[in-house]
Amino acid sequence: MSEQTFLSIIANQLGIQFKQVIATIKLLNEGGSVPFIARYRKELTDALDEVKIENIRLLNIKFTDLEKRKISIIETINEQGKLTVQLQNSINECWDSNLLEDIYLPYKPKRKTKASIAREKGLEPLAIWLLNENNNSPEVEASRYLKNGVKNEDEALQGARDIIADMINEDTKARTIIRNQFEKHAVVTTKVSKGKETEGSKYSDYFKYNEPLNKCPSHRLLAVFRGEEEGFLKLNIEPDSEIAIQKLGYIFIKRNNDSSAQIELAIKDSYNRLLSPSMENEFRNLAKTRADEEAIKVFAENLSQLLLSAPLGSKRILAIDPGFRSGCKVVCLNEEGKLLIDDIIYPHEPQRDKQNAISKITFLAEKYKIEAIAIGNGTAGRETEDLIKSISFKNPIEIFMVNENGASIYSASDVAREEFPDKDLTVRGSVSIGRRLADPLAELVKIDAKSIGVGQYQHDVDQTKLKQSLDVVVQRCVNQVGVNLNTASKSLLTYVSGLSEQTAQNIINFRNENGAFTSRNQLKKIPRLGGKTFEQCAAFLRIPNAINVLDNSAVHPESYPIVEKMAKQNNCLVNDLISNEAIRKNIKPENFITETAGLLTINDIIKELAKPGRDPREKLKAFSFSDIKKPEELYPGMILPGIVTNITKFGCFVDIGVKQDGMVHVSQMADRFISDPNQVVKLQQQVQVKVLEVDLIRKRIALSMKGF
Repeated sequence: MSEQTFLSIIANQLGIQFKQVIATIKLLNEGGSVPFIARYRKELTDALDEVKIENIRLLNIKFTDLEKRKISIIETINEQGKLTVQLQNSINECWDSNLLEDIYLPYKPKRKTKASIAREKGLEPLAIWLLNENNNSPEVEASRYLKNGVKNEDEALQGARDIIADMINEDTKARTIIRNQFEKHAVVTTKVSKGKETEGSKYSDYFKYNEPLNKCPSHRLLAVFRGEEEGFLKLNIEPDSEIAIQKLGYIFIKRNNDSSAQIELAIKDSYNRLLSPSMENEFRNLAKTRADEEAIKVFAENLSQLLLSAPLGSKRILAIDPGFRSGCKVVCLNEEGKLLIDDIIYPHEPQRDKQNAISKITFLAEKYKIEAIAIGNGTAGRETEDLIKSISFKNPIEIFMVNENGASIYSASDVAREEFPDKDLTVRGSVSIGRRLADPLAELVKIDAKSIGVGQYQHDVDQTKLKQSLDVVVQRCVNQVGVNLNTASKSLLTYVSGLSEQTAQNIINFRNENGAFTSRNQLKKIPRLGGKTFEQCAAFLRIPNAINVLDNSAVHPESYPIVEKMAKQNNCLVNDLISNEAIRKNIKPENFITETAGLLTINDIIKELAKPGRDPREKLKAFSFSDIKKPEELYPGMILPGIVTNITKFGCFVDIGVKQDGMVHVSQMADRFISDPNQVVKLQQQVQVKVLEVDLIRKRIALSMKGF
């Protein structure tokens, strides 16, 4: 009954049917991955997408953990001999973790407190007497308790008030009222720490700042939390204390006598010493969690866009990692990204060996039949681009600036050392730049996603949740695009549905020992890759030029008989179904429905036959920066081409080729109101911007996209 309850809650929260939740959780429990369930089990889930399925998975974990907590709480209270049927029902029916802890609070084992000391002195009956608001004198009543170390009436009354304060703090109704006050009326207030004005100047916007908590955006919350963590800001989160105390009074004070006055003192003490700090801590954590979730969501969206950015494809690429004093590392890669040769040129300061550099690049381009040149956009990037563009190549060669964020991380990684044990960091970095041009997804999966540089306060958020979220994004993108089984790296294979690091390595080993795969069925020969793993991974692994053309498509092997039946009924081969649109138009989907494959699956198969193995990513477009290379050359009103490099909740950052990204505030992104920058831009998008302001001291460039 309890499980059914939380499954209903999941359905209501996500706006889906109860049966969809049941079916999805069953598939997940049977070992199904999110990409596999979303793509190949549509009939069972009624076509839930990956986002909904992932949310079901996470909520199921959350509520399962809550169930375990309930069992633990019930056992603890039962051991105390205080468990009643009513209390157990209250616990079982509670689905809010904070409220559950409120219910448990009176029974929770405690350290020594003012209230527990007062109880040990026998003052609880006095506290109850006061709570009943008797008309007799509290002092006279207190005089009956001058024992067990209680010296006088004031001390007795203080102890009684300590007990009342504790009772109020543990009262579920009182905590609910104060929680509502924090939820609706709490204000975030910050001020500069004494003597930190100069050192903490980057937080000057928050030296004297306040804003309602429920209106404070995630990036500001994370900023003030960081400022507090670094010791530059003092932070407080609280509603109006007088109103909060007044609301507590409505619960506990019914009369107007001397006992009522004692209760009022206890209420103030309870709020200031117990309730307010407890709730502030709860809402700090809640605000931090929400801000983290928002920031992680931004990071995940950016990462998804970056991973799915346009690839150049299988081309012979010359890649350059630019530099001044240390020179420019040059590598040549074949169509599969294999390193052919590496060299170094010194065209810039201080050597300025420009002629020799041009000769080397020209020679390498011709010898290795280079089709494209990738130039890292870091130090000396624009200068190197100018050099390459000045060369007259024998054959047409496309030139691209490539965002090299994270390339140095890859260069020093175990993955890079394993791949190029005899090459130094700069060579590995150049290879990464070239491969990133050919296929951003295949290369970026080798780098810790946090190091790619498309996040918002990524170092301030919960690192475990961040990694989990980004791993989900990478897995979704990898499986959406599909993976070439014969060229994929171990890093890429690890993200394929159903594959682990070990099975990915086993695939690499099999490939090295037996040569290229010619059939998906060969996967069944790989150690530790059983039937369930094959089911999960096979359709996401593609084999160009396979014996069976379906092995290079998103059609699942379990559906091959359906395609063969389609071909048979049309008196043709499977290849004819792919090449001949007229034959495909004659297919009646309802004729091929089976017990396991419904209309949704059949229609997916027919769509895939039209463009088997098609890469869903856009085509890469050539781009050129203006002649401006330094921030000092910018002036307001100047219009420049740029590339979107990062997106946040408050705007986006654009590379305009001056080694310092400019920022387009959300209010400057369009001629209409927008609430989310993703409504207007995507990462790596080519845009036109106008310079609004250049602050060389603070290293800030304000840009606008209005009017374009």
